[in-house]
Amino acid sequence: MIGISGGKDSSIVAALCVAALGADRVYGVIMPRYAQEDIDMARRLVAHLDIKHCVVNIGGSVTALLSSIKEAGLTPNKQAEVNTPARLRMTTLYAIAAVINGRVANTCNLSEDWVGYSTKFGDSAGDFSPLSRLTVTEVKSVGRELGLPSIFIDKIPEDGLSGLTDEENLGFSYDVLDKYIRGGVCEDASVKEKIDILHKNNRHKLLPMPCYEPDFLA
Repeated sequence: MIGISGGKDSSIVAALCVAALGADRVYGVIMPRYAQEDIDMARRLVAHLDIKHCVVNIGGSVTALLSSIKEAGLTPNKQAEVNTPARLRMTTLYAIAAVINGRVANTCNLSEDWVGYSTKFGDSAGDFSPLSRLTVTEVKSVGRELGLPSIFIDKIPEDGLSGLTDEENLGFSYDVLDKYIRGGVCEDASVKEKIDILHKNNRHKLLPMPCYEPDFLA
């Protein structure tokens, strides 16, 4: 099962699963937060792939949780506001997975993971991950190989919160990032430094959880 956002990653993962397993074994979950401007794109994707799906609006859950935090005497900051919806979407996916006995597909790609453009225990979670070793450029190639219409592949990714695109938020394009990841080449020294800092600061999202290893287990 897959959380369907209408973006390229969830669209391509869904298409991959259909190709590998058959449409009858793929289930999509559309999870808007109250109103979602591009929800039509998600609906078009599930219709195009002919997969079963449901729509679960997480708006009330997000509001209730943040309100409960405020009632406890704390003020949610920007980080809490941004990451809580992603984590509640993953909670929703696993709740539905329990109901239908499904496995959750992770939809992250290498480019986003490289600079930490994902939410720990949110969209970075899952039971299997078809795209996490592929850059954005390579992911798009997979989508074209699968025959997906370009509207699902080339849609400009946005965070859905600030009104900015992913690339505007990051300060560099995925094309520049992908060339640096695969070839080590970045002509702009300031961009290279920014990518390196983001990669270093967000490695905790990709590494196993640190744990104490007692001597008797060695």
